[in-house]
Amino acid sequence: MALTLTLTRRRATAAALTAALLVPLAACSSGDDGGKKDTGGATTSGAANGAPAADLTVLAAASLTDVFKTAGAAYEKAHPGTKLTFSFAGSQELVAQVSQGSPADVLVTADTKSMDKVKADTGTPAIIATNRLVIATGEGNPHKVDDLKDLADTKLKVVLAAPEVPAGKYSKQILDRQHVTVKPVSQEPNVRAVLSKVELGEADAGLVYKTDAASAADKVDAVEIPDDQNALAKYPAATLKDSKNAEAAAAFVAWLSSAEGQKILQDAGFQKP
Repeated sequence: MALTLTLTRRRATAAALTAALLVPLAACSSGDDGGKKDTGGATTSGAANGAPAADLTVLAAASLTDVFKTAGAAYEKAHPGTKLTFSFAGSQELVAQVSQGSPADVLVTADTKSMDKVKADTGTPAIIATNRLVIATGEGNPHKVDDLKDLADTKLKVVLAAPEVPAGKYSKQILDRQHVTVKPVSQEPNVRAVLSKVELGEADAGLVYKTDAASAADKVDAVEIPDDQNALAKYPAATLKDSKNAEAAAAFVAWLSSAEGQKILQDAGFQKP
């Protein structure tokens, strides 16, 4: 009787010890990324608000340079463990990168036509913001540019974005509509290059987005263009199908349309989608 009781107690102790050892082993089990996973499969190490932590590469239109730096810092703060790396360029360059298979997770362009060119490579785009053009001039507007028709003055050094760039397409659209012929001294690969030319005094005027002019308000003046003469630029954002961080990429795209993301965009001068 005593021997039986002793054996029973030993078996119970061994079972308890085995169970105790299995708990930490199960907790350490994970996928290839080495992070801990919850029952839904999302990486939980460093995650917040239900979004998995990941290193994301975002290809974004040049006109988003300043605001996305602010948005990225806010997103990383709200999602510990996530790191955003931005690559800014003209939308046509970004589309070329996607077509060539450059590794990235999210694409944000300054027009829907550019995004449509790679629709086979993206998820469903969401419009996150809109924008309009202004005439950027030197500080104090020394040449007294008042409207689009003034840009036809051959004495003015006018710079525009290249025709294949969204800002260039919008510029041509509004100039053609007003029957204004402009002979630019240069056509730039992205809208930020246009702004830079005006900032440096290498051009007297240029067509840029309202948000670009606002980012350099201490160096350039912005001449408003009436809405009925203007073009509405739309910014679609989409995940890339080849992303290795699909869930995290989708979470960032969704965040851009959230109240927090929209406030940052609109504080920078972007308009509602």
